[in-house]
Amino acid sequence: MIRILLKSLILYFSLTTILFSQIINQIEITGNKRISEATIKVLGEIKIGNDYNENELNIIIKNLYNTEFFENVSLELNDNILKIDLIENPIVEDIRIEGIKKKSVEELLLDKISLKKRKSFSENILQNDINLISNILKTNGYYFVKVTPSIKINENLNSSVIVIKVEQGPKAKIKDISFIGDKKIKSKKLLEIIASEEHKFWKFISNNVYLDQARINLDKRLITNYYKNLGFYEVEVLNSFAELNVNGDFNLIYNINAGDYYYFNDLKLNLPPDYKIDDFRKILDQFTKLEGEKYSIDDFNKILTDIENVASSRLYDFIDAKVKEEIVENNKINITFNVSDSTNFYVEKINILGNYTTIEEVIRNQLIVDEGDPLNKILYNKSIDKIKALNIFKKVKSEIKDGSSQNLKEIDIKVEEKPTGEISLAAGVGTSGTTVGGGIVEKNFLGKGINLNTNLELSESSIKGQFIYSKPNFAYTDNTLSTRLFSTTTDNLTDFGYKVSELGLSLGTSYEQYENLYFSPSVRTSIEDLETNTSASNSLKKQEGNYSDLYFDYGLGYDLRNSKYKPSSGNITRFFQELPIVSDSKELTNTFIFTQYKSLSKTSDMVGKASIYLKSINSIDTSSDVRISKRGYIPYNRLRGFEKGKIGPVENNDYIGGNYVSSFNLSTNLPFVFPNLEIVDFTYFIDAANVWGVDYDSSINDSNSIRTSTGIGMDLYTPVGPLSFSLTQPISKESTDKTESFRFNLGTTF
Repeated sequence: MIRILLKSLILYFSLTTILFSQIINQIEITGNKRISEATIKVLGEIKIGNDYNENELNIIIKNLYNTEFFENVSLELNDNILKIDLIENPIVEDIRIEGIKKKSVEELLLDKISLKKRKSFSENILQNDINLISNILKTNGYYFVKVTPSIKINENLNSSVIVIKVEQGPKAKIKDISFIGDKKIKSKKLLEIIASEEHKFWKFISNNVYLDQARINLDKRLITNYYKNLGFYEVEVLNSFAELNVNGDFNLIYNINAGDYYYFNDLKLNLPPDYKIDDFRKILDQFTKLEGEKYSIDDFNKILTDIENVASSRLYDFIDAKVKEEIVENNKINITFNVSDSTNFYVEKINILGNYTTIEEVIRNQLIVDEGDPLNKILYNKSIDKIKALNIFKKVKSEIKDGSSQNLKEIDIKVEEKPTGEISLAAGVGTSGTTVGGGIVEKNFLGKGINLNTNLELSESSIKGQFIYSKPNFAYTDNTLSTRLFSTTTDNLTDFGYKVSELGLSLGTSYEQYENLYFSPSVRTSIEDLETNTSASNSLKKQEGNYSDLYFDYGLGYDLRNSKYKPSSGNITRFFQELPIVSDSKELTNTFIFTQYKSLSKTSDMVGKASIYLKSINSIDTSSDVRISKRGYIPYNRLRGFEKGKIGPVENNDYIGGNYVSSFNLSTNLPFVFPNLEIVDFTYFIDAANVWGVDYDSSINDSNSIRTSTGIGMDLYTPVGPLSFSLTQPISKESTDKTESFRFNLGTTF
């Protein structure tokens, strides 16, 4: 009986739809003043001679409303005549923003909003513009901003004059940032992780010192990911709140419950019966390595990435992966990855919305799933993640909608723009001297996703500056093209009788050649001037003059770290080579660096680090010597206990560097030393290094001897920036070396 009733209802509704459908033979349009009838037919996708039912008439109404040209749309279909009655939205005759103190900010807001002169007015668009103005000003510190619109409608002309009144209010400064609860991690480290900063009088350029809800939400995500990467699977940022103090500034507080450490236990992969298990062998091998290891969200995401790679390389077009996580034995996690075939849909169209500054190409270049492709859920999610990873949008949202037929889907990607420029100043003082500098960074130049980076650094004896232009996805190759202009001047005329000036230009690219293997080739040309006076050594006087060089440089990097930020396991191997193409002295430089990380405790974040550094500089022309500017020095952070650059061969009381450099470094943090001191971290280290080799004068002692030292380091967070100390005891040295038992460095950014 029930089946008969259901069939009757379905038949009734089907017949009703057929009965209500009519062929349109004539169209009558009323109420339109500015928009022509022909344009309305195109906008509504209305065709004479076609059969239309009630659902199709609703689609016409939807199409016309979506244009934002009409305040009201009504349709009536009788006797094959479609009557369309419209009320047009008024035209914007003028729009102004009042109350903004800076003219440049006012012009920026007028450029960003959607409503413009001679465009149609809509309440929805106006509300979106009000929200946009409020968000931009809040991002710049005006947390108490009020935005009020005033609209005057001229009924005769059907036009509008819009005045947007803005009360900026005072800037909401962050006076103090604190972390409470069972956080287990020192506040000093958490302050390094988050984007928000405490306001200081010298940080007059940074916007990060002002209260911004979007930045607070970013902080919470950064904190959560950092804890999960350390093994705190159930971490919670319970809440974040800002307290207004008596001075009108804010104290920003994050309440964190870290929970306990968790460990990977049983990891499984369930595949459909027609999938080849050998295609997923690498993932199964990874499961074996992870079992018993501390939980890490980076390791978890890597498994998903490997599944994505299999999906794209083995042509599993319609694939989906769902994850089931189960906590067992209190602190162990069983994880099951259920891979299945998803419904066979294809992407009909991708709509990019909200990109008022960024050109559409920048967003589409990140898409792995494109129009016409199978709708692979895994690759679709990865595409959205890649757009977010650009870090040029405040928000990225996506929605999958029905397309024009059953197996087609449309994707809407809506982005919200944010400021992408940054100005910084920096200063440092330490036992090696004083340094000041600054820079300008723009991550989305002209809305094309181009990165610009310019910086300048001044120390007691040198001036360094560079300008870098980087174009991602150059010529649709997925490679980044970088252009670098640099200039360096080192003035040692007073002390050692020489001055070196270099001006150069390089052009290069970088990309992931294979999984975790990165290749970065470049071509570099430079002009160098070496000036000497009477106090210079004879060998330096022989090198005096102008030099022109053309080099091919390349780097290889193999990165197996569990995280790029504060890794706790894995290793990274890097090799760099500078090959002379056209050069007066033809120096060939090779550099090899290997660093291994290992967690040393299951109950704390104690991590050991071992690193090898090897470098050689030699001329491939036996009649030429390595110039003073090309010679090798031990990096300052790889040999503590000795003054910067004050070991190795000596000529005319000047440490001239060597043809060969090597170092071996062991270090570990000491989380159990004064664990309750929130702003202090301690480390223990052992350094061993050597600089030797003088190719241009065999009479000079090449100082081929290993220097070693050991000591304790302390990093202290102070109100004026990070302060680092090291107390070191040299173990072995040469008589000409200059030791330095105590070292400190204080630096900050504005």
